[in-house]
Formats: sequence, structure tokens, C-alpha cells
Amino acid sequence: MISIDEARARILAGLRPTGNEIVPLAQAAGRVTAAPVLARVDQPPQDVSAMDGYAVRAADGREGTRLRVVGSAPAGHPWAGTLGVGEALRLFTGSIVPAGADAVLLQEDAEEADGQVAVRETVREGRHIRRRGQDFLKDVELIPRARRLTARDVGLAAAGNHPWLSVHRRPRVAILATGDEIALPGEPIPPGGIVSSNAHALAAFVAARGGVPLVVPVARDDANAIAAAAEGHGADLLITTGGVSVGTHDLVQAGLARRGLEVDFWKIAMRPGKPLMFGRLGATAVLGLPGNPVSALVCAALFALPALDALAGLPGDAPPTVPAVLATALPANDHRADHLRARLTAQPDGIALATAYSRQDSALLRMLAEADALILRAPHAPPAAARERVQVIPLAPLGL
Repeated sequence: MISIDEARARILAGLRPTGNEIVPLAQAAGRVTAAPVLARVDQPPQDVSAMDGYAVRAADGREGTRLRVVGSAPAGHPWAGTLGVGEALRLFTGSIVPAGADAVLLQEDAEEADGQVAVRETVREGRHIRRRGQDFLKDVELIPRARRLTARDVGLAAAGNHPWLSVHRRPRVAILATGDEIALPGEPIPPGGIVSSNAHALAAFVAARGGVPLVVPVARDDANAIAAAAEGHGADLLITTGGVSVGTHDLVQAGLARRGLEVDFWKIAMRPGKPLMFGRLGATAVLGLPGNPVSALVCAALFALPALDALAGLPGDAPPTVPAVLATALPANDHRADHLRARLTAQPDGIALATAYSRQDSALLRMLAEADALILRAPHAPPAAARERVQVIPLAPLGL
């Protein structure tokens, strides 16, 4: 058995980002940039007023003076003249500041009547003016390569005058559940069978992480059926569930071997999820997850997540952890890294209280659905006392 860190490193070593494509800005949120985004304009493009008021010369804007109002320039309607001595121009937020002006008199500090404006408070040079390029200048880098675009990024790209962006293609992920005993939701359940939750849960997870999931029909416990089900999907990653252990009917490796599967590793020193397999089927990476639903989803968080990120053009980091304190004591751990489902309760000091569930069976999907986080326990960890600090993986930010 290998460690979690070694397994993750070996998975990432065999992956390359997908190719790039051009998408409309309106469809760019959540995508990963394939190239830096450079500003195509200055922002703002000219000196503009930051407030409603009057463009003035600071030398004229002393308290008690009266200035002649020469016109009005709403945003989008710049004034063509040059402001002279003793003159003021009515402005609004976003209005272009005219030539000759070097300050803005706030409207609440002014009183207009009979074509003149009285200055109620002395203005300062440069006050309430947003200078050309104050936010950014043309050709500066606004967004780096290999960044997952947020709504803020989309807004910034729009301000930089980009209607289209170059992004990595969404990774295509085929999801293959195996087993004579399972049926997809809504299908007839065979005698002694169960409804498969893995395929749909993993599809939801893949979609949440920016991939394109394809749920393949269930493959029975037959090497030929598994081999046939794995073909023709054009996927960047094939995720299988079930059939990767050592039982008589665990036939995923044998079936995929008939299509040329090259196994990199099998079995990891972790709980839940020991029987995990990674390899390649031609150009497609293959991640074989356990069949128990909790094991499958925990392994997805630890290994499919960084794999999807790497395919999408990101570094492929491990899921982030945060500190918490234990609500109750935990016993010493064995040779496998443990991931305990837990509830988190907020505390006044900002460090959450983590309460591990008393039952951690890898078939108990409801408890995973109710959990907030996984408590991390290192191999051979000594007993941990109540209130001892630990690291946890919050589940919601991962799309689980």
C-alpha cells in the first residue's frame, strides 16, 4: 500500500491540461484561463468625476466665491470646451472632467441659482477625480493564466473590453458503475440488489468541479462487459466504482486489461477507500474507486478533485483543510490514514468544534450527507483528547 500523498503525486504526474477553446464572456464563469487576460483599454479611459457636483479650477474654488455655470455634461456626454477662470461645469458621477478643470466641487457643498454656483466649502486640487488608468492601464495583465474565473474576474475582463476569453476545455469524465447487484435509480432492482448512488453522486461532483460527466450504463460482473462499457466515450478520465478489490467478482482490472489498461498503483493506506486503483487506458486516465458510497466519495475528494483540477489547467492541489477542536476524545489510529465524518459547530473563538459520528461504516451515505467535514487522522496517530486541535476537510466547498 502507498500513502495518500504518493498516490496523489503519481496521479498528477500522468495528467496534462486539456486543450484551449474560446468562449463568450457570458459563459466564462467557472472556467480556467488558458492564457493571461490583458487589458485592451485604460480604465477609466479618461479623467472622470467620482461624485455628482461641478468641475472647477481649484484656484477658483474657495469658500464664499461664486462661479459661472457654463453647461452640463452628464455621463456619456462630454463637454467639448475648456474650463476658464471663474467657470464651473455641472457634472455627474462618471462624467468626463473637462480640460482646464482640476477638481470637483460636491453638489452638497454648492448652491446653484441664476446661472451661478456658490462655493460653500473650499475644494482641493484633484479631489473627487478618478484619473485615467487609475484602475488599470492598457496591456497590463488583469487575470493570470490557470485561474478559475469568478464573477469578479468576469467583471474585470469585461472592463478590460474582452467579449471572449481563452479557457481550457472542460474535462470529460466517463463514470462507470459495476456490479450484478446494482441498478440505477428508477430501474428495476434485481433480487438481492440495491440502487446505485455512486454514479449520480460522482456525476454531480464532477459537474460541481467544472467537468462534463457522462454516466455510462451499469456494467455487470463480467470482464467482457466491463471492457465493452469502457470504450468509445472520448473521455479524459474514466472513473469506475466497485470491482477493484480482491474478491472473485472484482473484475474491473481484468476487464480493462483486455483494452490495454496499464495499472500505475492499486491500494492506498487510508480509510475509507483502501482499494483504489489508478492507471491509463490509452489516452484516458482511469481512476478505480471502491464500491461503498462513502469510500467512493471520500476518494473522489482526495484524488478525483485534484485530477479534475489538473486536467482543467490548475495545479491539482489537495483539498484544503482548516483547524478545528475535537468535541470528544479519539482512540489511537492504526497504520492507515483515517477520514472521520463529523459535524462542525461554530465557536466564539472562530475555531469550529468537530464532533465525529459514532458510526463510520463506509456504506452509511446518509451520515456523509449530514456531515460538514472529515477529521484527518494520520497513520499511527496517538490518542487525541477532547478539545485537542485537529485538521478537517470542509465538504461543502468541494462540491460534495
